[in-house]
Amino acid sequence: MISAGFALVLNLECLGLIGAGVFIGIVFGALPGLTATMGVALCLPLTFPLAPIQGISLLLGLYIGGISGGLISAILLKIPGTPSSIATTFDGGPMADKGEAGKALSIGLFYSFLGTLFSIAALVFIAPWLARFTLRFGPYQYFAIGVFSLTMVGSLVSGSVVKGLVGCVLGLCLAQVGAAPVSGALRYTFGFHELDNGFELLPVLVGLFAVSEILKAAEDGIPETGGVAGKHKISPTGVTLPEFLNQGWNFTRSALIGIGIGILPGIGGGTANLIAYAVARNQSKYPEKFGSGVIDGLIASETSNNASIGGALIPLMTLGIPGDTVTAILLGGLMLHGISTGPMLFKTNGPLVYGIFAATIVATIVMYAMEYLGMRLFIRVLSIKRQYLLPVIMILCCVGTYGANNRVFDVFAALLLGVIGFLLLKSGFSLSPFILGFILEPVIETNLIRGMMFSKGSVIPFLANPISAVFLAMSLLSVVLSFRNELRKKRFSTTI
Repeated sequence: MISAGFALVLNLECLGLIGAGVFIGIVFGALPGLTATMGVALCLPLTFPLAPIQGISLLLGLYIGGISGGLISAILLKIPGTPSSIATTFDGGPMADKGEAGKALSIGLFYSFLGTLFSIAALVFIAPWLARFTLRFGPYQYFAIGVFSLTMVGSLVSGSVVKGLVGCVLGLCLAQVGAAPVSGALRYTFGFHELDNGFELLPVLVGLFAVSEILKAAEDGIPETGGVAGKHKISPTGVTLPEFLNQGWNFTRSALIGIGIGILPGIGGGTANLIAYAVARNQSKYPEKFGSGVIDGLIASETSNNASIGGALIPLMTLGIPGDTVTAILLGGLMLHGISTGPMLFKTNGPLVYGIFAATIVATIVMYAMEYLGMRLFIRVLSIKRQYLLPVIMILCCVGTYGANNRVFDVFAALLLGVIGFLLLKSGFSLSPFILGFILEPVIETNLIRGMMFSKGSVIPFLANPISAVFLAMSLLSVVLSFRNELRKKRFSTTI
């Protein structure tokens, strides 16, 4: 059946649309302030006059190109182009600072390619089974998964675990501003109606990681000379054969994390890359090197965020439930063409389903080729003088945050959060726990309320359900291990 799908896609019209979609997606993913979601939403009206497979091919190209494109600014500028590239900045940026921008981009691109293909294989071969399994998940399970994800904070900080927890709590508090889930009661708005809808992820992301980085660069001083582009070795993979074999388990584990989190509605690659990075650091023989430019963290981030693409498509195709914001727009695109997703889709529109599978494979190959061929051009960003580059980035941040919801308030929110992020960095806090708390708070709070409503105020079902009980037990173990490692570090430092 997959051959019938390729027969639908391998024509000039679909290939041209996939190529255009991938290119636009890379641009939206690479530019700070713009996201894959924004690119797909803006191009959705263009699919109206197209045939269903052509319109979906364009949107899938945008999706895949946008998620992968985020690694470019994450590595070269230490600013995540998309929420899925937050963890890429942790080791990709330091690698660029050490003159290894070419290697970092090569590794990031190669494992983005492999992660996407891995998730597409899962989509094609095990989608129905995985969808049926996750259909068992309710508020108890989602709450437990959210709590477990928060306990990864201890692995995302290289300094004090206490500071990591404080940063996480700040993120949780910021996410509570606005209307409460379920009840809709307003919280912490202080009479400002602009806060009724709370803070959007894009302004928070841009403020914490882009504006704060610009302020930090301003404090450090802008050199009169150009950047540090130099000559960088570009390779198709970025790793040697021994490194590739050594990273096999890291890749597989990160891909499985990306697929698993991608399947869960409302979580997506923004969480997957942080969790995969935290797990990679936990399992590493040299966790102290993470954040200084090791390839393990870069591979974990880029594998998992791209693997979440296929994961998010699994519930969309099999159950009609979008896995993230981009697949929600894809669902709208399918509905505009009169196509209903769900279990019957495979029976009523079998050729289209396999056409979508084929389009994702072709778009992944086009993404790899397009980024690889343009990699030397991307690296030239490092040669641009920072006094020219930083103002342009600031303008893009403002335009991107305003364009998301057409609200000037979002621009001011990004600038304010940029100052807060800068002060947190100056005080020795890590921003990754902050953003992780902000992303996961709605998932935890909403499912806690729903679970308590179902159980009529009892917490027993949270502990009695086997799946939620396992995740809560893992959460407790993760916290205990984090503090044990912290105590070991203190004892070791006192004995030196």
